Amino acid sequence: MERIIWSALTVNEQNSALARSPLTGNATLTEGVSRIIERVANDGDMALRQMAREFDKAELENLQLTENDISTACQRVRPELKQAIDDAAANIQAFHQAQRTEVISVETRPGVHCELRSEPIDSVGLYIPGGSAPLISTVLMLAIPAQISGCRRKALITPPPVDDAIVYAANACGVDEIYLSGGAQAIAALALGTQSIASVDKIFGPGNAWVTEAKRQLSQDSRARITIDMPAGPSEVLVIADSSANPEFVAADLLSQAEHGPDSQVILVTDSPSLASMVEEAVSSQLDQLPRADIARQALECSRIIEVDNLLMAAEVSNRYGPEHLIVQTQSPRDLLPQLRAAGSIFLGPWTPESVGDYASGTNHVLPTYGYAASVSSLSLADFSRRFTVQELSRKGLDQIGQTVMTLAAAEQLDAHRNAVKVRMEANQ
Repeated sequence: MERIIWSALTVNEQNSALARSPLTGNATLTEGVSRIIERVANDGDMALRQMAREFDKAELENLQLTENDISTACQRVRPELKQAIDDAAANIQAFHQAQRTEVISVETRPGVHCELRSEPIDSVGLYIPGGSAPLISTVLMLAIPAQISGCRRKALITPPPVDDAIVYAANACGVDEIYLSGGAQAIAALALGTQSIASVDKIFGPGNAWVTEAKRQLSQDSRARITIDMPAGPSEVLVIADSSANPEFVAADLLSQAEHGPDSQVILVTDSPSLASMVEEAVSSQLDQLPRADIARQALECSRIIEVDNLLMAAEVSNRYGPEHLIVQTQSPRDLLPQLRAAGSIFLGPWTPESVGDYASGTNHVLPTYGYAASVSSLSLADFSRRFTVQELSRKGLDQIGQTVMTLAAAEQLDAHRNAVKVRMEANQ
């Protein structure tokens, strides 16, 4: 990890120190995703089967798992893993159930009644990446709020071969359909539909650069009527630590994100040079024990230790970076909370590793990355609903605000708007 003295840098050097690798914009990637989307648009299921053979080395007779497939897969999951999934699901359910909102009803003037209501998104697509690590926890993070929200249709799609535990988690969380397809082609299938897969209204879930680019393109494609959960990039964590922090804990937290992938980024911000040195030693020691050490080493090459003058400066650095995960291991971590303005999820104190949020504390681990945390929220129940307003006026209510509306409409030269009020106000009771 590169070690940096923050106050010794120019503004441009500080910006460079907090830079991430390019997320999209690679012409080859953009064109490649476009070609995949067109293949799915033109050939549907046949394209998905061809690309499963091409990219996943899988021969698929059926793109959708049958009830028997699901039952058999669930039976193969170890009892202790089932229990862990059930325990985590209970916590996630409790936290998201508490996010239910009531109808907001306000009388802004006598006879002018306004409401804010929400209803579940009808059909949602849940993308679960494959690769070297089956993301069982992501199934819980997506399917549970979809279930609580009341989404009528919950379609999960994941690359073949699907891990049995993913099937168990999906089944336990009320997923209606499970399909086998991965990458950009899976996103295209959810967005555009195929012979076997009906299109959805909104797509959720993380993925590699191809998945991210497919979500971006299809959210702007006039043939698709979809929105996406949030912009996403590689995993990242920033740790703010002072001299009271346990260097072994800090090192473990940094490595927990570095092992996600070579493009992950981890940053330590500290006002203690001695802690920085101890963390470097601990990272080196712990790294040798990890099965995914090679992946973590590649991530660490683009990661940094930033030394600052004080914790307020540490908060400023964190806010400029806008991390997906922010861990605060200081003497009084909650005291720093009001200064932290941009983070996907915050973990306070020495006994709160980022891992608990990934799996079982109850919060959602689908978070904005790449600095989007400055304006994009972590995934919540609200993302699975659409909000809409209702207004109802009595004649008395229209009398209350009618002249205001007509004056403003006239000022904007929208005479039909003005007339829609005028004819009513001139009408007999």
